[in-house]
Amino acid sequence: MSSAVIQLLVLAGIAIFLILRLKNVLGTREGFEKPPLPMGDADAPSAPRRQFDVIEGGPDADIIDHVPDGSPAARALAGMKLTEPSFNVGEFLHGARGAYEMILMAFENGDLDSILPFLSREVYETLAEVVELREREGLTVQANFVGVRELTLVNATYDRGTQEAEITVRFVGELTSVVRNRQGEVVEGSPSEIKRQKDVWTFARRMGSDNPNWQLVATGE
Repeated sequence: MSSAVIQLLVLAGIAIFLILRLKNVLGTREGFEKPPLPMGDADAPSAPRRQFDVIEGGPDADIIDHVPDGSPAARALAGMKLTEPSFNVGEFLHGARGAYEMILMAFENGDLDSILPFLSREVYETLAEVVELREREGLTVQANFVGVRELTLVNATYDRGTQEAEITVRFVGELTSVVRNRQGEVVEGSPSEIKRQKDVWTFARRMGSDNPNWQLVATGE
């Protein structure tokens, strides 16, 4: 065996010994770790101070994005969240947008049974009277919903005792609507004319309830 090979074997043996020795002393480490500061040494430098403060609390953006901070409506919404932490104002308004289209089109088409769970008894009876009147007069409505142009949270109230919550929303919807008589003649509206409809609706629900549905309890303009 040549001397060069013997030297390589000796160096390899020394390297293996050093690796095993270091592993026993330091343990196994992966990645980069800063060396720990010595403990109990008065002359050791103290840990660097954080250059920022953690801010806790403060205004809830989910609330003040829709109503003024500190207003009665803001306090009511905060109370709803306190009772039901999963409640989110933005998500509620998104759902209200969908409910507006669903309820409005069911009313135009005279199909109130499909939206019965989302209406209070008073609102259902009021809408039913209008639908029955149209039927007695032989009028039919053909409507097409275009979209919601504006949606604004107008007011909110909350009774901590009963946990009853009410949120009032102003909608500006766009739709086409045609009213025809028994003979099929157009007596109102146009299939090509988009009209704007303004509504102020109030939805109610008991916070903390297992039923997630909000009910329409009042309508206006």
